[in-house]
Amino acid sequence: MYLTQRLMGLSRTASGVAVPILIGAAVLFIVCSSVFSQTNSGDGRQSAGDVLRKVINNELRAQSDDHSRWMYQEKTTDARNHEQVKWIVQTGEGDLDRLWLKNGRPIPREQQAQEDQRIANLLHSPDRRRKRQRAQQEDAKQTERLFRILPDAVTARFGDHQGSLVEIFFKPNPNFRPSSHEAAVFHAMEGRIWIDEKENRLAEIEGHLIRPVKFYGGLLGHLDEGGTFNVKQSEVAPGHWEITLLHVNMHGKALFFKTLSVQQNEIRSDFQPVPANITLAQAAEELQKQCKTQAATNNSSHLADQRSTPAAARPDGMKALMSTSPEELF
Repeated sequence: MYLTQRLMGLSRTASGVAVPILIGAAVLFIVCSSVFSQTNSGDGRQSAGDVLRKVINNELRAQSDDHSRWMYQEKTTDARNHEQVKWIVQTGEGDLDRLWLKNGRPIPREQQAQEDQRIANLLHSPDRRRKRQRAQQEDAKQTERLFRILPDAVTARFGDHQGSLVEIFFKPNPNFRPSSHEAAVFHAMEGRIWIDEKENRLAEIEGHLIRPVKFYGGLLGHLDEGGTFNVKQSEVAPGHWEITLLHVNMHGKALFFKTLSVQQNEIRSDFQPVPANITLAQAAEELQKQCKTQAATNNSSHLADQRSTPAAARPDGMKALMSTSPEELF
């Protein structure tokens, strides 16, 4: 899957207007990095722009050639520190997810049944499936428009080297005139990009707003100075790179003076390959199987811990022993 489309797809996982704009800015960092100012390191190496152009060209080519699909675990944490874990499967018709844990505990049977029903409704609703496809197409078109952004959007310079990672700092080009909301946010940000020089891949982008951003003079809202984002991608299998971390922290005002606060924290792990032609129905089966397997594994570990730990040695051990049935222990 294309990195740019995956980034745009992440914008649909949170409410509000900030995340689509911010992820659009992240796409711009990727796209426009190939035309960064040619700031040399001073020791005869390639310029920052040359290095980035090489990496971005390879990134886009690799993403275009990569038709793999994956199942993975996604842990999200909201502003109140509430945590939930989902399993997600990528398909040609979009991603399908199933909730597994809330605040470290498996969801109860009632909520499992709700998840079953939610997924079944999607599978048996052609209209909803078409709507998902249209949303993906809109994301792709928006990404294509972002590719056409003015070529001299930022300036850049080299930073540190850490092993195979090369750091490049970016800041707005004062001569750039943004023509969209995404570009306006982009033009108000500075930050850095890490590239994996050995693999010739983009590893991380992080940035922050250095000034407020107003939309239509503030009539449609604004984003406050200091908003941040961080996106990482990692090699989950030889030659296969996927987004593994997304942090967004934005504040401001939306339309009609509604306070806007978006804190999106996602960590993705446990990537497992699935067939490239997997259907939504097959993905639903895989998700159910995965959650059952994980539940069985966790139960086995929990029971093993109970057997190996004397009841009196546990927190409130005698009370726990007296209130626990033999069936629960064994």
